[in-house]
Amino acid sequence: MIRLTLYTTLGCHLCQQLEGLLVSLCHEPVEWTRVEISEDDALMARYGVRIPVLADAAGNELDRGFEPARLVAWLEARGWLDEEAWRQLRRRLDGEGVGGEARAAQIRNGRRYLGE
Repeated sequence: MIRLTLYTTLGCHLCQQLEGLLVSLCHEPVEWTRVEISEDDALMARYGVRIPVLADAAGNELDRGFEPARLVAWLEARGWLDEEAWRQLRRRLDGEGVGGEARAAQIRNGRRYLGE
């Protein structure tokens, strides 16, 4: 079990994005303790513009972990990265469809949609 601390605040969509990435990219279950920074002036001063911030058991912190490449490097350095999950996510981020084929964009009603 991977145990982490997540410094966050209510309604932080980037924190939710980070949690989703953690669940999909770690090779074992993740348990995190959420620390609400808005209830503590010292935490607000330290993390207010940096959230979400992840911290491992040794106190090593990761800012902007919602950026997949940063999170992957941090997880890999700790031996927690699921390599296959990262390959799959990278293909999706690079715009590849099923079978490795690039998804075509379509314009409908003046809006751009990625193909399926």
